[in-house]
Amino acid sequence: MDDDKKSSLSCSCASGYDTTSFIDLTHNKLVSELRTVTGKLTLNDRFDHFLARWGMNRMGHIVKPGLYKMGRPNADSPVLVSANYTLSFDAVRSALAGTDCYILVLDTKGVNVWCAAGKGTFGTEELVHRIAWSGLSSIVSHRNLILPQLGAPGISAHEVQRRSGFRVEYGPVRASDLPEYIKTRKATPEMRRVQFSFKDRLVLTPVELVHVALPTLVAAIILYLLTGPLAALAAITAVLAGTVFFPALLPIIPTHDLSTKGLILGVIFAIPFAISFAANPIMPLWTDLLKSLVPLLIMPALTAYLALNFTGCTTFTSRTGVKKEIYRYVPVMVLMAGSGILILVLLGAIWLMEVI
Repeated sequence: MDDDKKSSLSCSCASGYDTTSFIDLTHNKLVSELRTVTGKLTLNDRFDHFLARWGMNRMGHIVKPGLYKMGRPNADSPVLVSANYTLSFDAVRSALAGTDCYILVLDTKGVNVWCAAGKGTFGTEELVHRIAWSGLSSIVSHRNLILPQLGAPGISAHEVQRRSGFRVEYGPVRASDLPEYIKTRKATPEMRRVQFSFKDRLVLTPVELVHVALPTLVAAIILYLLTGPLAALAAITAVLAGTVFFPALLPIIPTHDLSTKGLILGVIFAIPFAISFAANPIMPLWTDLLKSLVPLLIMPALTAYLALNFTGCTTFTSRTGVKKEIYRYVPVMVLMAGSGILILVLLGAIWLMEVI
């Protein structure tokens, strides 16, 4: 029942629904209902999207799984499949405004299609179950389902057809191409290509920034009290480099691995701090050199670590590639950050003993 409440809050789906009841596969589960939805997004929908983009109420952006109808579909109307994450579902229904069709929503636990396919919730079992549970075979005369291309990793098409009788066809990557795809039933190479444009990358930054905002603030305050404003600014800069500048500059940073890209970007952002730390004419040269090493060791390690979070947002790295990056570069990051912290502690101890 909680899902129902969240659904009504997060989405404008359906001011009402048909009373038609379909197959009840088990005696313990609710009977499916054919819900009505429009392609128009309301202010509540857009506010929900804003909250989702900023990572607020992360698991609350869901719609109820089941079968939805748009317009006045008949037995020959196309059936599209989506996830029960509001950003995914709303992208589909807004793209299909004015189209008579059905949307079969899988229970992906509020996760988008791509991630859910990797986690298995946008998968063969759920699809076969949802087809039967909704009574889809009694609603449409054809046996075709249009799935998002990014859902392919979780679906075994031949298994779905064997168990349900429905044939799976993969539509375009982007929901905005669905109207054209429905007309031609052909996806052009451009429709198959996963774009990761500047806008796509930038829209990811708020949620990443929010996740690290509190620990960054705490670290900045501690560094400010211990060593001054420059160290606090260095911590904030390293976090901004890893969460905002990294995705924005991703294509122009050399190397293929996201980890090495993060290390390179971190070094670039650390150089001005290293120069500032080394420019104290009062202190001995060897202490200035040690101080300059601290940002060069810690900031790139932190930026690279934050950059690893974007491995799941892009096709730059595969699932295997992500594991390789973790095993190969995380020890390097730990070594760099540990060395930087050790030097910082050493300098603090020397200062307390009034050696310098």
